[in-house]
Amino acid sequence: MAQQTTGLPVDDEGYVIDTADTEERESAYRERGEALPITVVGNPVLHKECADVTEFGPELAKLVDDMFASQRAAEGVGLAANQVGVGLKVFVYDCQDDQGVRHVGVVCNPKLRDLPAELRTLDDSNEGCLSVPGAYAATPRTEYAEVTGQDEHGNAIKVRGTGYFARCLQHETDHLYGYLYLDRLSKRDRKDALKQMAEGTPRYATVPND
Repeated sequence: MAQQTTGLPVDDEGYVIDTADTEERESAYRERGEALPITVVGNPVLHKECADVTEFGPELAKLVDDMFASQRAAEGVGLAANQVGVGLKVFVYDCQDDQGVRHVGVVCNPKLRDLPAELRTLDDSNEGCLSVPGAYAATPRTEYAEVTGQDEHGNAIKVRGTGYFARCLQHETDHLYGYLYLDRLSKRDRKDALKQMAEGTPRYATVPND
């Protein structure tokens, strides 16, 4: 196991170890942050590619803290910056995998690895999104995912996950390139998901679309 200059340690293959001290790390981020309202489908910031993160300083640190606070307030497992109205390529996560192991971390400028055929097994479980409150739809995702990028300090990182956590990594990366899970659905399923959203009431603060 190797330790980066700052940030999470990495294993012998260079993947971040995001399963240690999860409660302490998430609490530290969240307690420094302020919960912000969530942008919802239709808000322009959700439908275009975000800008790369180039400055890894106090402003980014504050955004990350606010995102963890917002994620917890909305009872989410992942949150992209454009979901709180900021068009930068950064997401946070606090997500369990299918074995119940908790993962907590930050990824800036994420890119999904193009997987070889043997790792492209699809799972079409239901998926939801804080930006489409109250709606769920079966959405095919690979059961394994890898993301490369940087942490909030600018260190190059690799993150990998399986099952529900793999779904989270794919979902949040999509957000930062202007895609919601709705964009992966058929017209019929998309219409049904939007109907579910219209018929419900969000359990957290949202930004109304003009």
